[in-house]
Amino acid sequence: MRFAICNEVFEGWAFDRVCRYCSDIGYEGLELAPFTLAPLITDLTEGERAELRRQADDAGIALIGLHWLLAGTTGFHLTSADPAVRARTAAYLVALAAAARDFGGDLMVFGSPKQRSLQPGVSWDEGFEYATDTFRQAIHGVADAGVSICMEPLGPAETDFINTCEEGMRLVEAVGHPNFVLHLDVKAMSTENRPIPELIRGYVPHTGHFHANDPNRRGPGFGDVDFVPIFQALRDAGYDRWVSVEPFDYSPDPETVAAGSLANMRQALGSLSPHP
Repeated sequence: MRFAICNEVFEGWAFDRVCRYCSDIGYEGLELAPFTLAPLITDLTEGERAELRRQADDAGIALIGLHWLLAGTTGFHLTSADPAVRARTAAYLVALAAAARDFGGDLMVFGSPKQRSLQPGVSWDEGFEYATDTFRQAIHGVADAGVSICMEPLGPAETDFINTCEEGMRLVEAVGHPNFVLHLDVKAMSTENRPIPELIRGYVPHTGHFHANDPNRRGPGFGDVDFVPIFQALRDAGYDRWVSVEPFDYSPDPETVAAGSLANMRQALGSLSPHP
């Protein structure tokens, strides 16, 4: 497992400062929210993308990919009944994948609860059909960029579409492409009826990315969730990809959140039992 952190934690910081700080305290990767870079990812020129990657390279940190893909945008919706909206959304996903590639990343986490929730008059089954169509339109262009979409189940307080790992896996199977996989998030999994380690062991073979956080919206180790059994389950299941810190409460300050989260995760890793 390699540790990354999401860049929106450092609101107001210059990008090069974020890269240097995260690298200096021990993170290997930085996960980018597009809305922190530009209103639309297509607003970033090739030169601007290259400069962001150069700053990360100079700091010795990898830009691993994107999340919050549709946050802050208008005109996009995953489960829209309008074919034109779905086509526009799919095309934007391909544009996001091109940006992720330009940054050197290979993953995109699809959370975006507002842009996936069911619109008035759309049933869950219809929404599932529309979402499958949107992703199928996008996935070949996304894959051509060398990027995977990681579908993130979210709790019912955030959205009414794809709330469980089981539902996420159903969508993965419906899209039916190796570059469309599952994403696991601790805060989201805490809303399910099954224990988080059990969910991890069941779904890691289909998982492309992992977010570490707490139901209290803070970083790992800043709440009641015990990360030792979580990391034990990840290691036992053979997960060897990125684990990104994704809090939503950045108090008391970004430095405490970032450094404390990393220290807590390292402590949990150090407490694991040996490989069987």
